[in-house]
Parts: sequence; C-alpha cells; structure tokens
Amino acid sequence: MNLLEPIKNNIPNAITCLNLLSGCLACICASHGSEHIGGDPVAITYYQLAFIMIAAAAVFDFFDGFVARLLGAVSSIGKELDSLSDCVSFGLAPALILYFMLRELYPSSWVAYSALLVAVFGAVRLARFNTDDSQATSFVGLPIPANAIFWIGFCDYFYAIEPAGEAGLWVAFAAVVLLSYAMVSRLRMFSLKFKSYGLCGNVHRYLLVAGTVAAIVLLGVKGLAVSIIFYFVLALLFLRQEKDAVSHR
Repeated sequence: MNLLEPIKNNIPNAITCLNLLSGCLACICASHGSEHIGGDPVAITYYQLAFIMIAAAAVFDFFDGFVARLLGAVSSIGKELDSLSDCVSFGLAPALILYFMLRELYPSSWVAYSALLVAVFGAVRLARFNTDDSQATSFVGLPIPANAIFWIGFCDYFYAIEPAGEAGLWVAFAAVVLLSYAMVSRLRMFSLKFKSYGLCGNVHRYLLVAGTVAAIVLLGVKGLAVSIIFYFVLALLFLRQEKDAVSHR
C-alpha cells in the first residue's frame, strides 16, 4: 500500500476544512459589527473582515474541487464535507452579518431575526443540490455562494447609508424573503463553468463577468449585490431564449 495515498486523498478535504474555518471566523467577526479592529478608526471594521473571510472561503471552495479532480481524490465524504462547509461559510456567515447589522441599527426591531432565514433556506438549497443530478451543468434556484455575494454587497451598502430609517428596515426584510425564496425556487440559473471559451453559447457568462467587473469598479464592494441582481436578469432572459428555441423546433 502506498503510504502517501491517504495523505493525497485528504488534501482536498483539508482545503475544504479551510473553507469551513474561514466561515467560522466570518461568524465571529460578524458578532462585532461595525467596531474597528483594535479600536483604531483607521483600521477596517469587523464586518469588513467578515467579508474577507467569506471571500477566502470562496477561494478554498473553488480549489478543493479543482485539487480533488487533479489528484483523482474525489469522494462522497468530500462532497458532504463541502456542503456542510458551504452551509456555514455562505449561509450562516452572511446571515449573521445581516443579523448583527440590523440589531446594531435597529435594536428594538424583530426584523433582525428574519436574517436567520438566509441560513435555513441555504441549508435546504444545499440538501436539494446534493440529491439532484440535473444540476451538473446548471442550477435550480440561486446557488448559495451567489447568496453570500449578494449579502456582502447589500450589507456594505446598508452600513454606508446608516441610519437607513424605517424604510431601510423593510427593504432588508423584503431582500431576506426574496433571496431565501430564490435559493429554493425552480428558476434555472446558469453556471459559470465554461465548456469552451468561444462566444457562442457563452454570451450570458461573458455578460455576467463584464457586468460584475463594471459594478465593482463603479460601486466598490456594493457592486457585488448589483452583480447578483444582474445574474437574475440574465438567467431569466436566457431561460426565455431557451423556451423560445424549443417552441420553434
């Protein structure tokens, strides 16, 4: 038996655990809200550090699958560990960022607790994904990493306009309901995985990449929320084009 085989097989799982660790750190940072790290007003805030931790989790989430395929170490345990990690990093972490933000800005409102729906519906979304073989090349419902991306941009905007007033509170509640529903909806969302890099068949993907870059350049971190809204628009347009193409056959 090759003594290095167990080490090789667990390298992807170790990377997945880094995803989970990053998500846990994001949850801890979220609990400190808009406090500045070390009390230094020049330093970044804890919620911004939570954003960075979620971004790190996304990087590890990409590389664990890449490394698993590269090493031929794909396993059912790795798949389950990946989903459990994603549930924390892209479901619970953004939910807690939103929760502590709303508790800080609206301490007497119950709406903050609605943020926990993001984590609950994210878990349902992952459970569906793991049992649905039709989502190999596209998704049914909003992918949970996209959910996290939206909340990073949304919370960064919300903190920037503090105090947002009563209207802002209900905008946040509406966003929670819509994003939670989107994760478990039957809306077909395209994947960013490129089978080829030609324009044919990839127009919507290149538009999403270009739109995301433009939104970030113009709006900074807040542009991430805009990019997910653009993702919805492109998905709806692409779905309609597919239906029209089928009806004309």
